[in-house]
Amino acid sequence: MFLKEIFDSGKYISHHLHHLQFDIKHCTFVHTPHIFNYWVINLDSIFFSCTLGVLFLFFFYTISKTLSIDKPNNYQIFIELIVDFVNQNVKDIYKSNSILIAPLSLTIFIWIVLMNSMDLIPIDFIPYFLRLIFGINFVRVVPSADINITISIALSVFVLIIYYSITVKGILVLIKELFTIPFNSIFFYPINFLLELISLLSKPTSLALRLFGNMYAGEMIFILIAGFVPWWLQWVLSVPWAIFHIFIILLQAFIFMILTIVYLSSASSKH
Repeated sequence: MFLKEIFDSGKYISHHLHHLQFDIKHCTFVHTPHIFNYWVINLDSIFFSCTLGVLFLFFFYTISKTLSIDKPNNYQIFIELIVDFVNQNVKDIYKSNSILIAPLSLTIFIWIVLMNSMDLIPIDFIPYFLRLIFGINFVRVVPSADINITISIALSVFVLIIYYSITVKGILVLIKELFTIPFNSIFFYPINFLLELISLLSKPTSLALRLFGNMYAGEMIFILIAGFVPWWLQWVLSVPWAIFHIFIILLQAFIFMILTIVYLSSASSKH
């Protein structure tokens, strides 16, 4: 509630929905919020997502260097449970052989969990210190609540779908599937192509919008609690919502991972 002392409730909520934006064309920070331009990037989303990715890699790399078969520590056991969980889901869904799918699924699951978990940090905690130390007025700390981040991850999966479709099936078989499924008749080729194209493009769209929508809604509820509820009553509402939100954090990461495996499995299978 530090920043609420500066803004009224309406401005407080609007303030927390603004990104720290940087104009890469003019090499300057954007002081006017909600600028939509190709050259303007949400610097806060990129910073926190990359930082969390580095922390994830560093933590797993550190644990991998201290592995012990006889006396595994608690961190190793925790990591092994996660790896076994992801690997079992890959084995159940992805029937082909690939050295990429399991590491990719693990990376997606852990990275999205970490990005989603930023929503559990008190809403004013990081913005207050950034404003106090660096004079930064706008910052959002939940990367997965930024549509640009979720679309970027979804497009990466989409590129892999196209790659596996071409390498496993071949470009000719892929084109044939686009025109002959579901109706194997020359008269339905245009309709088949339209339906298959919509189905193909809906995969990254559904991945991106599902994750973004859920995390944006969760962030908005925390902002509304902090903006309209008196400080002495906030913990009564925010703590139960935070506990329930942990389930949403894990569920959204799991769904994104499972759908990625399903889509790549479908791209690797010949009809």
